[in-house]
Amino acid sequence: MNYRYIGNSGLRVSPICMGTMSFGTWSNKKESFKILEAAYDGGINFFDTAEVYPVPPTPALAGVTEEIFGEWVQTKPRDSLIIATKVAGAASGWIVPPVRSGLTAIDRHHVEAAVEGSLQRMKIDYIDLYQVHWPDTVVPIEESMIALDRLVQAGKVRYLGTSNENAYGLTKANTVAGYEGLSRLQSIQNNFSLLNRRFFDELANVCRQENVSLLPYSPIGGGVLSGKYQNGQFPVNSRFSDYVKDSNSRQAEIANRFVNERTLASTEKYLEIAKRADISPVTLAVAWSMHWDFVASTIIGARTVDQLGEAFAALDFSLSDEIIEECDEVHQQHLYPMG
Repeated sequence: MNYRYIGNSGLRVSPICMGTMSFGTWSNKKESFKILEAAYDGGINFFDTAEVYPVPPTPALAGVTEEIFGEWVQTKPRDSLIIATKVAGAASGWIVPPVRSGLTAIDRHHVEAAVEGSLQRMKIDYIDLYQVHWPDTVVPIEESMIALDRLVQAGKVRYLGTSNENAYGLTKANTVAGYEGLSRLQSIQNNFSLLNRRFFDELANVCRQENVSLLPYSPIGGGVLSGKYQNGQFPVNSRFSDYVKDSNSRQAEIANRFVNERTLASTEKYLEIAKRADISPVTLAVAWSMHWDFVASTIIGARTVDQLGEAFAALDFSLSDEIIEECDEVHQQHLYPMG
């Protein structure tokens, strides 16, 4: 396994990270353990979770994923695992956090409450990478960074990261950290795929200049790039077949962002590219996400252990310049289909 460093940290991680957001809803504990075992046996040492998981997030289930994952962690040498989790950000138009009555913030109180909860649920003494799940635009960034740095100084967290952040937020946070002698953000976890290239706009440049690593999520575009939603299909037990059942829900809006005329048109072309390369479209999508110099590890998810093989195949597949160019041509025909 060709392990990669995250940012300037001492964390060396596999190029694929095993995401866990389905554990406790779409994947029961038995299947979750199978997924984790298969990943570990395949050389994956990096695992990502969050205090609000599983998805879809609800107050009744928040934290269940960390509990399932934590039970499995006890069967492995702790130092063989790089464990990442997240503290919920402030409520926004995107989501009302299903924890702490939805009144969350990235301040000392909520950060310390969140990390203690995660440590207890996972039954571990420290977290390798602690990330802000989404930005808090109200609490001053200085206050947030001081609160996060306290966790590092206390030995409860090794390194810090963020998620769903923009170029300004990432740059401001690390500028403050530098001026104040605080722990910096080593990573950013954002949506990045063949269907969503917005990270290239400014954030890729920030990551390269400041040595911050991207940990892409949704490399398969929420499953769209597998081809299973082509021709109007919404397979039973697929993520967006569940989301579109309530046409007035926020989940239905999310489904429409991922599954629409433009994303399906792009996917049709990517399916053709994968076929010519004699690989699965999932392998193509994951390999493309892993390809870029600012990426440390691509986060994949699975409902069942059987879904892992095509993603793991990307570890042994290198994209040729020709395939990259073909993918770029598709993108130019359907600019920002998920914008």
